[in-house]
Amino acid sequence: MLPIDYSGQLARFGIKHVALYEAIREAIADGTLAPGERLPSTRTFAAEYGLSRGSVSLAYDMLASGGYLRAGIGQGTFVAGSPGTKRPDNNRCEDGDRAAPAAPRLSSWGKRIAAMYEEERLTERGANEAGSADIRVSFVPQGIGSRWFPWAEWRAVTAARWKKLGASGEDGSSDPAGSMGLRRSIADRLRRERGITCDPGDIVLTSGSMQAIALVSQILLEEGTNAVVENPGYSGIRRAVRMSGARCVEGNVDECGIVPEDWDADLLFVTPTRQFPTGAVLTYDRRLSLLSWASRRGAWIVEDDFDSDFRWGGRPVEPLKALDTEERVVYIGTFSRSMRREVRIGYAVVPKQLREPMLAAKKLYDPYPVGVAEQEALADWMADGGYDRYMKRLRRSYGRLESMLRQRLEADLPGLFRIAPSDAGLHLYAIWLRDSESYGEFKRECRLRGVAWKDGTGYDAHSGSSSTAGAPAALFGFSHLEEREIEEGISVMREAAETIREG
Repeated sequence: MLPIDYSGQLARFGIKHVALYEAIREAIADGTLAPGERLPSTRTFAAEYGLSRGSVSLAYDMLASGGYLRAGIGQGTFVAGSPGTKRPDNNRCEDGDRAAPAAPRLSSWGKRIAAMYEEERLTERGANEAGSADIRVSFVPQGIGSRWFPWAEWRAVTAARWKKLGASGEDGSSDPAGSMGLRRSIADRLRRERGITCDPGDIVLTSGSMQAIALVSQILLEEGTNAVVENPGYSGIRRAVRMSGARCVEGNVDECGIVPEDWDADLLFVTPTRQFPTGAVLTYDRRLSLLSWASRRGAWIVEDDFDSDFRWGGRPVEPLKALDTEERVVYIGTFSRSMRREVRIGYAVVPKQLREPMLAAKKLYDPYPVGVAEQEALADWMADGGYDRYMKRLRRSYGRLESMLRQRLEADLPGLFRIAPSDAGLHLYAIWLRDSESYGEFKRECRLRGVAWKDGTGYDAHSGSSSTAGAPAALFGFSHLEEREIEEGISVMREAAETIREG
């Protein structure tokens, strides 16, 4: 009999010909069966292992098609390769244990993205290990709660669109910019809601806003160039800049948004209508200063209009793009915030000079746009007013939750946090008023009682340096919570606060 682990593979897979294939393949891969070694005939093999000849023949055929065996009519079946050929030892140690594989030779791009992935993994692991208790109430910002989304209405709209596409035979997949119907609807909505005048041809649909940010970074940045990012600011933007090989230049943020400087940079990322994460609104004079800087430098501005749809009072703040007379601003928006995260539809309003490079980059990753039926369904929903009605209900509900959370934090935790002023967005930004040590103690006590939030210092580029890091801060999200959960969470936090005061 051949020295193969057939019984072990049969226990693993449960299908005879698959188990035989895996057992022989593994024996060839680890050198137990050498190149040129002859295998028994299907009749002999079947008799030795109690199999049908059909099962053995099928396993042999699978191995031959995979390049493991070679066979000739009237000659027999052999392990592929010339006799005497020495196979790699697969990095096996003297004791038979497999050693760790050698690190792959990555490109500079591959090394950058691998380092960023490892950094992100360690950060998430640290956050997960911050406490041992199960979380009862999580204030970590999330997307909209499932209960708010009109699933039945959305299913009806998408079903109707699929039916239309099926009847017409159209797929709309030839344009890398995405559905023209949805681009028309977006252009109309931007004109009505945001004061932005653009042509549907200026709009490129993407798989969420992050894809748009990454594409812009790739076409405008390279090794040795600089990009200004807000500090504190969204870590995903920093990753996109670093992935391109460019350097991040920190643009400091105060209560009026990013502080303009004469940066030596080719690109600026900014969230002017509601700075992330602080919620600051960029003042009008600073908006004009940023546009003036871009004009002088020949630089570009990426405006991430992150949370403009969720404003609790008055008309949304005028975006930079509406003031852009020289076409220096790339305006980025998304529907993933107002709908479910699974609906990955974002968009970029691109200056005419960048339209062709942006489309070429988009086409490289998505030669045929995905989710065209979903894009068309959203266009239909917007055209008949369904999306606007849904957003009106959502704003009303979230406005109540935001007000409740703000009032309870201020009333129940006096002297601990200063809640940053804001009339928009799906989280509150709270600055700790005491020292870092007491913040860590308070956070641990809350975590042990089952309450968690997002630590705001993670968005500070200097968070790892005690000498330059800002004051501790917290992000309290509410979009996924019910009123009773907010009440429970605040009550637990009040108990934790009393504990550290007594200590």
